[in-house]
Amino acid sequence: MNWVMVNLWVKGAFERRRYMNLVVQRACHPQLRDYIHSAVFGLLPFIQKGMVERAAVIFFNTDGIPVERFVFKLAVNQSYGSKVEDANLEFSLRSFLIKLSVSESLTKVLPRDYRWEITAYFRSLPEASANKDVEQWIPTDTRQWEQPPLLTPIKSMSSEPLCVQLYIEHPSLSEPKP
Repeated sequence: MNWVMVNLWVKGAFERRRYMNLVVQRACHPQLRDYIHSAVFGLLPFIQKGMVERAAVIFFNTDGIPVERFVFKLAVNQSYGSKVEDANLEFSLRSFLIKLSVSESLTKVLPRDYRWEITAYFRSLPEASANKDVEQWIPTDTRQWEQPPLLTPIKSMSSEPLCVQLYIEHPSLSEPKP
């Protein structure tokens, strides 16, 4: 099941900032920054429970067809509980952010009128009545490609209890054109 939070891309919406002694992109506009923060932290309880298989940032053309997906495949080892070595996890996250920052050459330059959304793919559906965090996510029928996508691996990170794979998906060259 896919759940989504939707937003529009705005040129110049991000600025270079330092985080964990690295240069990263940060949203300039407070509402965009709040949206991203809300989406990420809204998923956190579900990720911690192992319910989220993947989270993706999907870019759509003006016809609503996906043209590019940044996919974060997630696995959380539930047996760790709260016994996590912060230094090990921070070191792995830093290397992940470094690789992410140099992956821009693998992306497409998208027109200004394209939109994007953050989509979560759940292993099991969260109970809406049991958790207020579910209320900010809505089921979606995001269009999928007919052919298997072209995958470009970016980075894998395994630092118990968290394992993350990041890859970009583009439509197959044999994908029917709209």
